[in-house]
Amino acid sequence: MAGWTNGWRTGSAAAYSGCLMDYTFLVDTYASERLKTLSVWAMFDDTDLDVRPHPNLARDRTFREHMVHQCLSEDKWFTGMFGVDVGAPPLAAEEARLAFIRRYAEDSARRLARLAEKDAEWWRQDVAFFDTIHSRAWIMVRRIAHTAHHRAEQTTLLRLLGRQVWSVYGPSVDTGGLPTNGARTIYAYPNIEALIAGESRGGEKTVLPGPGSHPSTERSGQS
Repeated sequence: MAGWTNGWRTGSAAAYSGCLMDYTFLVDTYASERLKTLSVWAMFDDTDLDVRPHPNLARDRTFREHMVHQCLSEDKWFTGMFGVDVGAPPLAAEEARLAFIRRYAEDSARRLARLAEKDAEWWRQDVAFFDTIHSRAWIMVRRIAHTAHHRAEQTTLLRLLGRQVWSVYGPSVDTGGLPTNGARTIYAYPNIEALIAGESRGGEKTVLPGPGSHPSTERSGQS
């Protein structure tokens, strides 16, 4: 019988086979994560690829290495754990920002199409996850969290580089501050097609209003 040990689910997904489950939300989430990832890449300048903006980052990934990791890691997870091979090299032939954007956009679109074909039984099936066993649904949740974790590292790099940061999940300082002060969610681009077209022309992101005059705190009575 399935249970929990130190925060990890144990046992087979078959224990839940009697439950009706629609896994469409995982496909939809992966679709939105593609745009979020590419949007963050679009926020960097071409000159940012190998810049480490602080001495404490001497051993951390550069923006270029973040893109390399995203492409290689996702290819490894999808081919090994999901059996989804897009039949293309995971890295761009030219290691330039726009080339990475196009490569990841194309490969992730193929993965999305393959995921959309899978039924509930496929998502429930237990497969190898490094040295453990988990359902493909569980692994997809981990994959999405993995990507979001590294994307947060990249937005930190953007701040240290002095770049503007558009919305990823909600308002940012550059879109007006905090929601409590009326800040809006403003995405750099509405979709991936517009993103690639805009970046191919040198950048056509949505204009940002700036941080406004309010402090970045939800505490009342502070100005």
